[in-house]
Amino acid sequence: MSRIQSVRVDQIYDSRGKATIEAEVVLESGAHARAGAPSGASTGAHEVAAFPKGGVSAALTTVRQRLVPALLGLDAGDQASVDSTIHAIDGTPDLSQVGGNSATALSVATAMAFALERGEPLWKVLARPGVDGRKFPAIVGNCLNGGRHAIGGPDIQEFIAYADDADPARSIQAALRVHAIIGEELHHRYPTVALGRGDEGGWVAAIGNVEALEFLSEACAQTRDELHIPVYPGLDLAASEFFEAGNYRYHDRTLDSPGQVAFVAELVDQYGIRYLEDPLDEEAFEPFAELTRAVGSRTLVVGDDLYATNVSRLRRGIDLASTNAVLIKVNQVGTLTDTLRTVDLAGSKGIATVTSHRSGEVPESWLAHVAVGTGARALKCGLLGGERMAKLNELLRLGRATGGTTDAR
Repeated sequence: MSRIQSVRVDQIYDSRGKATIEAEVVLESGAHARAGAPSGASTGAHEVAAFPKGGVSAALTTVRQRLVPALLGLDAGDQASVDSTIHAIDGTPDLSQVGGNSATALSVATAMAFALERGEPLWKVLARPGVDGRKFPAIVGNCLNGGRHAIGGPDIQEFIAYADDADPARSIQAALRVHAIIGEELHHRYPTVALGRGDEGGWVAAIGNVEALEFLSEACAQTRDELHIPVYPGLDLAASEFFEAGNYRYHDRTLDSPGQVAFVAELVDQYGIRYLEDPLDEEAFEPFAELTRAVGSRTLVVGDDLYATNVSRLRRGIDLASTNAVLIKVNQVGTLTDTLRTVDLAGSKGIATVTSHRSGEVPESWLAHVAVGTGARALKCGLLGGERMAKLNELLRLGRATGGTTDAR
């Protein structure tokens, strides 16, 4: 058995400068690993609590006093047992005693330590049936920001390059090229305006939704012409953030639910959108289904806030055919075991999975292993910034190690 000998938890900071949790797990064999937990800005109502009341300091006290003693001596190779112990000690349905970020850090660090002891990459420890590490996810790259991620920008939260080449090196190259073209064009059109970048590396500019989408669409087309790599526009609307009193309130229009479905469907048709995340409110299961019937044959309709990586909510979405894809965020449910249950349910019903970062990230690479090990359809991890590049560069390393990629041309 790969028994846990010691556990340490500490405060670190994410890419937004916010405090979060890091865990270190040491096994009796000497194998040890550290993992930090990211934090979201645009969070769904059905996520577990990131921290208990009292924040990081309260989480650290509870984990050190109550949870660490219960983890000592457990078999790190029995991930389900480790994660169920976390839930048992917490004792709440939303991990509000230890916090979802503590649970994430501890769960991931345990899996990483076990993988190191076995001399295997983390993705192999997490691998679902049929996954051999040779199929790589598409890249979902945030190129232009709005919403909660960029004050002063468009209403829509993310304008995305969806790069879908079998070779991850080429997908990454294409997404980065789209980002660069958008930056060049923004500087050209607005030479005297200060431009910035949002939490996830996307450009921020005081432009409208349609104008931003036109920038994105043109940059994707130019990249396809230059590199001959399939890359297309995508959106994460984060629509719950501007849904008020039954209506979707944009700066230039207010739409009811049927109007929002029609508006988004029109955008898909006009701009060739291939990735569509949270286009409706997090409780709008039936309108999601209506939109998926309209556009799901030509784009991924992805539920994030709709599902919050939660098995019971995904079951409801499957029953109603609400989406054809689900976003997977480990710290939305707190542990790898909970995450993998959702992944396995999605896979059993033909629902694509998209492994995702958070807006407040840590400069670690374990998310790339989650994407490869679960056979994710795509990896969403932003563009630019060391915390984002850690995931992209690790994906390149995994591609080279398994023969799933060549150097980008």
